[in-house]
Amino acid sequence: MIDTAPPSPARPGPTASEVTLLLRAAHGGDRQAADQVMGLLYADLRRISSARLSRSGEMSLNPTELVHESWLRLSQQGEGQDFPDRRHFLAYASRVMRSVVVDHVRARQADRRGGDLQFVTLNTAVAELAPQHGDEILRVHEALQALAAHDERLAQVVEMRYFGGLTEAEIAQALDVTERTVQRDWSKARLFLSMAMK
Repeated sequence: MIDTAPPSPARPGPTASEVTLLLRAAHGGDRQAADQVMGLLYADLRRISSARLSRSGEMSLNPTELVHESWLRLSQQGEGQDFPDRRHFLAYASRVMRSVVVDHVRARQADRRGGDLQFVTLNTAVAELAPQHGDEILRVHEALQALAAHDERLAQVVEMRYFGGLTEAEIAQALDVTERTVQRDWSKARLFLSMAMK
């Protein structure tokens, strides 16, 4: 469905209906539509990757590398995926970026420590989006997996906010809930994460 060549920046400001039509065509197997939608959303993907990396403190990747690695994974994993609109696609892309960052940290630590990961204890500062080191990113990832087993939507809120850098309004739109619901979910998720990482 999606070509494996990295997207190149396209004209800014595609309309929501334009992106939605291209996403539907791409889901139907139109490779040209898939390439077009990725080009149109390249700026959004760069924004998400920049926010993710600045919040994580992960300096061994830059936003372009993260977008391009995510593009490759989207190419492989996006086959058959149905993205009804732009917000659903970007929510999925933020999940892929999370996976790229976590895998990158694991690989780097495995090289540095011979594969023997050592974890550090965190406090709730992680939920405040403070810069994190590799060990902390992995701890957040593990806690997020536990949270997803408990409540999938809470995990999605954390994923989109912490790993995707999306605003409350963008998260509310992607999950089709109110901003107030996102705020409540964020509070619940913070409490769960603080308990999970003690």
